[in-house]
Amino acid sequence: MPSYVPGPPYPFRLRRSQIHGRGAYATQPIAAGTRIIEYKGERITTAEADRRYPDDPEHPHHTFLFAIDDDVVVDAAFRGNAARWINHCCDPNCDAVIDDGRIFIEAVRDIAPGEELTYDYNFILDERHTPAAKRRYPCHCGAENCRGTILAKKR
Repeated sequence: MPSYVPGPPYPFRLRRSQIHGRGAYATQPIAAGTRIIEYKGERITTAEADRRYPDDPEHPHHTFLFAIDDDVVVDAAFRGNAARWINHCCDPNCDAVIDDGRIFIEAVRDIAPGEELTYDYNFILDERHTPAAKRRYPCHCGAENCRGTILAKKR
């Protein structure tokens, strides 16, 4: 079982990010395999998530939604915690792990103080991931292997 810090103070601090808005930056060394934080928020149905955040390409929006499965979504905009500020990166230092219906952010490699915590959102649309769809979900991580989108590669 990975080590886990169950609550504040977390081994990171929030500040402005060059990737997007706010980001979480390590304040101390974080070892690979460390379970850093649980992604918390209101547990809602996928239908409620669609109602709250209808897809409108003309008016894109930012959400803090994280699907646990086909029926349950965590909306960190309601009762969420600092995990919602961990940004996407195509070459991440963390991974999101679903364990017993809960979402945890874990380090996939050693993380140095000052480094921004990131994980790959691997966002999947029901529709084809066309060039237009990819432009609606841009990535600005700056990684050498950046896909240019937070959308996952469809097989």
